[in-house]
Amino acid sequence: MMRTVARGPVTLVWQNQRGGLTGRVEVPEPLFLKWNPAGSPENLAAEAERMYWLQGRHPAPDVVDLVSAGDGDLLVTRALPGLSAVDEYWRARPRQAIRALARGLRTLHELPVDECPFSWDVSSRVASAERSVPDRLRTPPPIDRAVVCQGDPCAPNTLLDAAGDFLAHVDVGRLGVADRWADLAVITMSLGWNYADPDEELFWEAYGVSPDTERIDYYRALSEAT
Repeated sequence: MMRTVARGPVTLVWQNQRGGLTGRVEVPEPLFLKWNPAGSPENLAAEAERMYWLQGRHPAPDVVDLVSAGDGDLLVTRALPGLSAVDEYWRARPRQAIRALARGLRTLHELPVDECPFSWDVSSRVASAERSVPDRLRTPPPIDRAVVCQGDPCAPNTLLDAAGDFLAHVDVGRLGVADRWADLAVITMSLGWNYADPDEELFWEAYGVSPDTERIDYYRALSEAT
């Protein structure tokens, strides 16, 4: 499907563990093509809906088209002038990247929650993954602060501009209101996956909060279960 939509060759830039593919094409303009096979738990319609909502509120790619067919769905978005926070260039500059990750997430978390129509709370996550969630995770810690969460805040889902500042968030299909620690626990865990000897304290300093061990442990475990 990806090659029939584009007018030029498609360069594969990402392949996830569920068979989804992301490619880039340069004509008629730089575009990203994100394809998920039929039956994938990744909902591209939900992602497009959230991108539309973010327009004018928070930096994210613009949706060009959403195409559904028998073999899967295709989401087409405009490319932005930046690189993933885990591009080799930024892997070699982890302190700058980590600061940008923290500032970008804090910016998202400052959106008014009463304007957000989406939820990513614990009850909905448990309901969608009922059989895989152990009993100990069904009762979360009290909410510290409800915010608009990214939902999949791992470092690759943040783009940085040429100066190393936060540019935009991508892969926002799970974006919704939840305790901010649902994001904070996962993004700090992902630092160790993507950078050599990352300074997690630098993240907490740039975001502006001290780590909460109980909530970090809980939301990391919930992420692995859901």
